[in-house]
Amino acid sequence: MDANFYQHADKLKRVRTTSLVTLVLACAFVTSASAQHIPSPTTPTDITPPVGNSAFLVGHAFGTQGYTCLPTSDGGTAWNPTARPEATLFANVFGHLVQIITHFASIDANPNDTAPKPVSLGGNATWQSSFDTSKVWAVADGHIDAGTDASCPNAGSIQCLRLRSIGNQEGPTGGRLLANTTFVQRLNTKGGAVPTTSCSVGQTQLVPYTADYYFFRADQ
Repeated sequence: MDANFYQHADKLKRVRTTSLVTLVLACAFVTSASAQHIPSPTTPTDITPPVGNSAFLVGHAFGTQGYTCLPTSDGGTAWNPTARPEATLFANVFGHLVQIITHFASIDANPNDTAPKPVSLGGNATWQSSFDTSKVWAVADGHIDAGTDASCPNAGSIQCLRLRSIGNQEGPTGGRLLANTTFVQRLNTKGGAVPTTSCSVGQTQLVPYTADYYFFRADQ
């Protein structure tokens, strides 16, 4: 057999090995996240979830905050955050970075009793598990400016937030990783702040940011 056959076979073996390792790490992560609490971060009262809620999951996010240039009342222009952040969240599992959650905007498909009525057709902040596709929708109900606390130390960055769940949904096969999430915290933000450049009406810009997202659920 020629060398191409052996090269293809070797490449296929490496892909299968990598996929198997990823699957094993994912299973280990889901099992751990489902069974354990993690230390809740120390944060100011304005962004601390109420007593009776504990952190069970944290992911480090790499994403962007979208801005659009709009006219101002004085005839000028200014950047406005007209698009919600989008990000991918990762966790360190036995020394390997594993994608765990995607963050985007979508319509709340399963609103709870505290959800705004009517449901916003503009979409809400959404986090979806990369493992079982369970979801949580949330709205911000507390914030602090970056650079004002050790939990949000990077001045000039996007705000740190507490977000309250307004809806949850299991995955299509019953996955529940995010199905019981009550609150989400966005901490340790870096970047993502409104651009300081001048702009023309209609112009858009995506500003990169990183952050840590902590997920909370009610104590059992």
